Amino acid sequence: MPRYEYRCRSCGDTFELSRPMSESAAPAECPAGHTDTVKLLSTVAVGGSSSAPASGGGGCCGGGCCG
Repeated sequence: MPRYEYRCRSCGDTFELSRPMSESAAPAECPAGHTDTVKLLSTVAVGGSSSAPASGGGGCCGGGCCG
């Protein structure tokens, strides 16, 4: 089940809730009982390797065409 991060506008607390995606936009109550909360945008880091080379030619400055 996905975890969503919220911030309480009343007390400033940041907290997470596990809930189904279908309920991601539903109001959330902070642990202190306040209901004035907003869902935060979160970044997702995905591990793995890239098939592109880490260095090499390509692009003007990367390819050596800059003067």
